[in-house]
Amino acid sequence: MKIKIAGIGSYIPEKKVSNTDFGEHVFLNEDGTPFGYPNQVVIKKFKGITGIEHRRYAEDHLNSSDLAFFACEKAIANASIDPETIDYIIFAHNFGDVKYGTNQSDMLPSLATRVKNKLQIKNPKCVAYDILFGCPGWIEGVLQANAFIKSGMAKRCLVVGSETLSRVVDVHDRDSMIYSDGAGAAIIEASDDETGMLAYESATYSIDESHYLFFGKSYNLDLDPDTRYIKMYGRKIYEFALNNVPLAMKNCLDASGIGIDDVKKILIHQANEKMDEAIIHRFYKLFDKTVPKDIMPMSIHELGNSSVATVPTLFDLLIRGQIENQSIQKGDILLFASVGAGMNINAFIYRY
Repeated sequence: MKIKIAGIGSYIPEKKVSNTDFGEHVFLNEDGTPFGYPNQVVIKKFKGITGIEHRRYAEDHLNSSDLAFFACEKAIANASIDPETIDYIIFAHNFGDVKYGTNQSDMLPSLATRVKNKLQIKNPKCVAYDILFGCPGWIEGVLQANAFIKSGMAKRCLVVGSETLSRVVDVHDRDSMIYSDGAGAAIIEASDDETGMLAYESATYSIDESHYLFFGKSYNLDLDPDTRYIKMYGRKIYEFALNNVPLAMKNCLDASGIGIDDVKKILIHQANEKMDEAIIHRFYKLFDKTVPKDIMPMSIHELGNSSVATVPTLFDLLIRGQIENQSIQKGDILLFASVGAGMNINAFIYRY
């Protein structure tokens, strides 16, 4: 038995924030000192490394669970199913609902329960729960849905990833320009044909790597040190990803029995353009191959890094023909992969 993505949907907030909007920000070093050069230099270097030109922020009156609800509605409609037939709602996020203008995370009740309520699903046997797995959370949710369906515990699952990272960033940290908001969702069910998941890989590295992403105080030392924001050791994450993600992708592909030349698209977490490109180059190098043209669709240039939402949103955009010079056909082999806080890595091979 295989599982397939029977429906897909995403929600991209309307509020568009450009790099130029950071021109007047007061960016600081970790010790609170100024950079000593203008923001235009910071922004130019940032664009060259990340590839990000724009990102989307949620409307002030919306929370992460709202974005997720919109994406789930679209996925349900795309799959043409009755939502009362969903057995599990698996909600991947990292920071819960953070209301605009506040810094407190709200996760009670669970965000999955909130989505079930918004969808007005009455069936009590539709079990709703959250998972915290860093940026690879949506893929991990798909792997959990796979386990539920293969074990006979479920016939249909709704897996959603949503974040409002713009509300947990330190505005004095230049890394704040990376993060964005959004949601992506998928209906997962058993496949009765050749389509579906062929193999998967998942891992957590937590000895030396567990705190590469963490909550820390603002770089503005005049602010309350007990108010925490998302922080990261970017260089360590970059090196970790390059050393571990390509091998995980290779192990996954090898387990599927599919040849590297048969992979048509790689849908990787939209973390950083240069890092993603380096991962793909190293992956193909493991097979003594060069990277094919147009193998890696990208959305980060316009949407930024929305954590758990990047992969399902990318897939939704690709299917709907909204990524320039990119398309997929029935039967194409896709490789989904992600890396993030934990440090966690996962991947799966999928026949579309």
